[in-house]
Amino acid sequence: MTPGDLRARVLILAAVFAVAFGGLTGRLAWLQVVKRAELAQLAERQYSRTVVLHAQRGPILDRQGAPLATSTPTESLFIQPRSVGDPVRVTARLAPILGLPPGEVRAALTSGRSFVWLRRKLPPAVAGEVRALREPGLGFLPEPLRLYPNRELAAHVLGFEGVEGGLEGIERAFDGELAGVPGKAIVGRDALGREVTSPHLLELPQAGHGVMLTIDRTIQYMTERELDAAYRRTGARSAMAVVLDPRTGEVLALALRPTFNPNTFLEAPSKDHWRNRVVTDPFEPGSTFKVILAAAALEEGVVRPEDKIYGDNGSVTIAKTTIHDWKKYGWLTFSEVLQNSSNVGSIKVGLALGRERYYRYMSAFGFGAATGVGLPGESRGLLRAPGRWSLLSLPTMSIGQEVSVTALQLVSAFGAVANGGTLMQPRIVRATFDAEGREVRRFAPTPVRQVISPETARTLTRILVRVVESGTGHNAAIPGYEVAGKTGTAQKLDPATRRYSRSPGVLSFVGWAPADEPRFVMLVVLDEPRKEQWGSEAAAPIWSAIGRGILRYLEVAPRDVLPMQIVTRPSPEAPAASVTAPVRFVSTDAAVDADGSRGMPDLTGRTLRSALAALAPLRLAVEIRGQGRVVRQAPRPGEPLRPGLTARLTLAPGSAK
Repeated sequence: MTPGDLRARVLILAAVFAVAFGGLTGRLAWLQVVKRAELAQLAERQYSRTVVLHAQRGPILDRQGAPLATSTPTESLFIQPRSVGDPVRVTARLAPILGLPPGEVRAALTSGRSFVWLRRKLPPAVAGEVRALREPGLGFLPEPLRLYPNRELAAHVLGFEGVEGGLEGIERAFDGELAGVPGKAIVGRDALGREVTSPHLLELPQAGHGVMLTIDRTIQYMTERELDAAYRRTGARSAMAVVLDPRTGEVLALALRPTFNPNTFLEAPSKDHWRNRVVTDPFEPGSTFKVILAAAALEEGVVRPEDKIYGDNGSVTIAKTTIHDWKKYGWLTFSEVLQNSSNVGSIKVGLALGRERYYRYMSAFGFGAATGVGLPGESRGLLRAPGRWSLLSLPTMSIGQEVSVTALQLVSAFGAVANGGTLMQPRIVRATFDAEGREVRRFAPTPVRQVISPETARTLTRILVRVVESGTGHNAAIPGYEVAGKTGTAQKLDPATRRYSRSPGVLSFVGWAPADEPRFVMLVVLDEPRKEQWGSEAAAPIWSAIGRGILRYLEVAPRDVLPMQIVTRPSPEAPAASVTAPVRFVSTDAAVDADGSRGMPDLTGRTLRSALAALAPLRLAVEIRGQGRVVRQAPRPGEPLRPGLTARLTLAPGSAK
């Protein structure tokens, strides 16, 4: 071999080594630089397991700050099967404590997986019993437990939380705000997949934001109490009630029966119990819809309250179909048409109004479109365009058939009349706030549109007051207050015959109080009650019972005004003064002796307004000392009253009867 051949071979070998070294260097650079993050994650998955920890959900409060849904710290039980000693022994000890079938526990203990959740969110007492077993392979990780302290109260508004987050109601609609940011825990393991370390927190969960509702817990309770009693008494298929503030669109109460307990929502007889039918299930409104017709006709000048309409002795035939009244009527004023809920009179007004104008007003009142209240599953109802109407559509729509609405749409439309013709967007959330209680987002009242003029709204209000005072809505009256409203009795379409059934269908009453200064508008609906057949006898009394409680709770004084001489005595903050003030009559609450003389009522614990209202009919002069609630009175309760007597009331803050 010549020196030249040797040098050539050395150069070739050096080149091969250089290429190999360069390739190795490039491969190392590719793995350690370009693929570093991906390979690091792969290695982490091989030697550890990441467990997601749910954050504590934010609370849900009512408009006064009372808790409707809260979360409390608890623990979830997991198993590391390869670390478990004797699965048979552990199963026998563990299954009775957890209340699980032994087969299910045994399967988890002998699983080939490295980490198994056995039971999530254990009650503290159960977790303590499991921990006392001191069995290897069992461990706990912190997780929040969702609680609904008022059980069924406002269940359909709140919804409930499942393992993966909110599933219904506000829990679902605001899941992003309530859920917070999950945390992470790491479980270490060796090359064979066996756990070598106990789980430890890697990232702490961040609590979710809270939600404040427009719901008032007290009004909600009163509404549910009366609705539940009526639901049971009438044997109705279902029942619902919605209370709205027409000035702001805020939902004050929303109640349904049957209901469920969100703490144990899986125990409900059917998933239908979870559905919020106030927004999801449209129905034909029946005679309550005559108010929408009346608003359109009055606004367009088609009819005036005193105009006479002939009732055709209780029946009218259109397109070979005869529609009957519940009673034979002759001549009626338009006010009397609504007052007596005449079908014939309403149909004649609808025909005079015309399909295009009627459709325009129905749409303006919000029918055929979702209200945007923010609850999941909201229906638009059914309102077909005039081009798809038959010859019978306009007459039947004039009496609330061939159109379907949700309960929230209907109560919102009546709220527009109560609010001087301005339709407000209904809302059920006031604000969201962070874990420190700071407001994050506020939902302000939102006017949608001016549907009718204030003058038309006032005219229609006076007609609807007469409906309650001397018409079909008399059972909705509340003594001392003017109520405006309308009854509804809607038959249901029989799917077999394609005709309206004569059996009781949807019975309702919707109205507001006080009529001229409304504080609430409310709809009550009973679906297929077995013991009543008219909205006036089924829904109106429920409306009255709930309304009385709401007005009392809101401290809305009745309309009867009597003068009273009031003398305020000196307090440390103010000098004495003598004034004459109007006091509205509520009730005397005075004892009446056998001879007819009155005794002094018991005023202890009352607010000043309530005390003065009770004294108003007795025509006494009143001396007032202090502020707050009545703590002392003279004369004492039950003492006889004589002419010229002065009642002396001492008030102090924070006292209640």
